[in-house]
Amino acid sequence: MLLRKFAAAVFAVLAVGGVQAATAAPAAAAPRILYYDASQAQEFRSVVDQGAQIWNSRVANVRLMPVTAGRTPNIRVYADNGWPRAQTTSLGNGRWYMGRQAVNQGYHPPRIAAHEFGHLLGLPDRRTGLCADLMSGSSAPVSCTNPNPNTREAATVNANFATAAAVPAQAFAWSGSER
Repeated sequence: MLLRKFAAAVFAVLAVGGVQAATAAPAAAAPRILYYDASQAQEFRSVVDQGAQIWNSRVANVRLMPVTAGRTPNIRVYADNGWPRAQTTSLGNGRWYMGRQAVNQGYHPPRIAAHEFGHLLGLPDRRTGLCADLMSGSSAPVSCTNPNPNTREAATVNANFATAAAVPAQAFAWSGSER
C-alpha cells in the first residue's frame, strides 16, 4: 500500500513537471497456429488448403497451417465415400472427413472444406438453409457456392481463440436429408 502511494506521488510530481511516464500497452496476442495434415485427403488436398486459406483471410486470432516435418498436427483431414463430418477432441483439435457423397451430389467442395474446418474452430451446425451462413451446411441448396464464413461466424471464431477457452469434444456430420 505504501509503495502504491509513493508511486502515485512520483507520477503526480512528474506530470506537474510536464514529464509523461510511459506505460506499456498490452501486446496484441499472436494468433494461435493450428497445424493440419491433409496427406490422407486424397484428391481433395488442394480443396483442404483452400478451406484453410478462407479462414485465414477472415479471422485474426487463429491460423490454419499445413503441418511441417517433425510436428504433430492439431487437425487431420481424410477423404472417404460417406458424408462430410468432423470430430473434435478440443477447440482446434480433431479430425474431419471430406465425404465424396456430398461432392457427388453437387455440394461445392471449398464450402464443405471451410464448413468442416469451422467445426474444429468451435462452430456448430446451424441449419438455417441460408447460403450466406457457412455453418448452414447441407441445409443450404446444392447450388450454394459461398465458402466464406459470415461476420457472426468469423467473430465467434475470433472470440473462441481470444482466450484459452475450452470447447467440449463433439461430432458433426452433414446430412443430405436435412434441407
